[in-house]
Amino acid sequence: MTLIKSISGIRGTIGGKTGENLTPLDVVKFTSAYAVWMKTKNPNNKVVIGRDARHSGDMISRLVSATLIAMGVEVIDLGLSTTPTVEVAVTGENASGGIVITASHNPDQWNALKLLNHKGEFVSDEDGKKILAIADEEQYDFSTIKEIGLYKTDDTWVDRHIDLILKLSLVSKEKIANANFKIVVDGVNSSGGIVVPKLLKALGVKNIVELYCDPTGVFPHNPEPLPENLNAISTEVKKHMADLGIVVDPDVDRLAFVCENGNMFGEEYTLVAVADYVLKKKKGNTVSNLSSTRALRDVTEMAGGVYSGAAVGEVNVVTKMKQVNAVIGGEGNGGIIYPELHYGRDALVGIALFLTHLAEVRIKSSELRASYPSYFIAKNKIELKIGINVEAILKGLHEKYIAQPCNTEDGLKIEFSNEWVHMRKSNTEPIIRIYAESNNEQSANELAKKMIAEIESISAIIGAN
Repeated sequence: MTLIKSISGIRGTIGGKTGENLTPLDVVKFTSAYAVWMKTKNPNNKVVIGRDARHSGDMISRLVSATLIAMGVEVIDLGLSTTPTVEVAVTGENASGGIVITASHNPDQWNALKLLNHKGEFVSDEDGKKILAIADEEQYDFSTIKEIGLYKTDDTWVDRHIDLILKLSLVSKEKIANANFKIVVDGVNSSGGIVVPKLLKALGVKNIVELYCDPTGVFPHNPEPLPENLNAISTEVKKHMADLGIVVDPDVDRLAFVCENGNMFGEEYTLVAVADYVLKKKKGNTVSNLSSTRALRDVTEMAGGVYSGAAVGEVNVVTKMKQVNAVIGGEGNGGIIYPELHYGRDALVGIALFLTHLAEVRIKSSELRASYPSYFIAKNKIELKIGINVEAILKGLHEKYIAQPCNTEDGLKIEFSNEWVHMRKSNTEPIIRIYAESNNEQSANELAKKMIAEIESISAIIGAN
């Protein structure tokens, strides 16, 4: 059982002891601290909340709402919604901030509080530390009866979010409708099961096959949209002779596609394809995190733009995007950030831009995928033992490979002639992530295995000392 506090929010497993898991008392504690911090940043005293469909969502949402009201905050509850919808609603409501109740791709025993500022963006690392300090020191006072906050629900924001997407200059409902796509949707029995079909219908898609689109919160497979979890939709795409399969995670900020032949388009290539389309329409720069494929850099440079890497974490990517004035950015986990709409990972805008692109090029999705530089990323992870010194392990690796180009901005990234490996402690789970990219699967796996062995060796030495 685990409670993790990071730039990705307050994330933990449900039940157990306070301070070790995401219990009701922990929810009240961190929500109260957030309210104190929020009031110092913005005078509007209004917070938008929303949740995904997991079983604990309603319980956590009620706790968050009641706590905010007790702190004298006005609550606008979107109910069952998506992370990007809440982000858009924060600015649309001129709110002081937002809280999304979702553990994103984690299994159903997890839940989390994703904390947003008045721009509808994740709070910065600095502000996150301030919120944690307020919580640790219990520096909050609850309101008197005359000062308690208000509560209202608003179920219109999904439709308003979709309307904003339809108005984007690079989204063409006409072209998508004329392409007459047949699409299979895997909504993993969460918010995407409602929102993605609604978006597709608004875009003019008439032939939609819904798979796991009942928002019961009972995930039919591991909710992370990785190839090993997507066998069912692959089969359905081929069975229905569909043009495309669309997969989202429970809170709809990650996006993956399945080609018409049942093969994975590749979560890493979601951003590559969308960026390729955007860069064909407007010249500009791009950003992805250090664990993302170099194919984005290739596509960007071919279009005359400049690619920049950022530390893992949406807030870090957004910060870098603003610094370099990027026209598109995101993360290799299928996260699309399109600044013309908002600075947040948004699977819905990703779907609209991708379908417009596919409608314009008039080729099969598998052919579109084949048109991009081919790389393979091996994604591995090592469970962390209690008390292990990750920094010492990475320092040992850095010293061993000091002759190679290394980046220590976020863990350790080592560049080789035609491949790279990135190792870092996860923001959301008690693990070390090891990403290795090369020109083919075998080389990437071999590089990853080599680094895993190196980590285990150094870890054993550190443990012995």
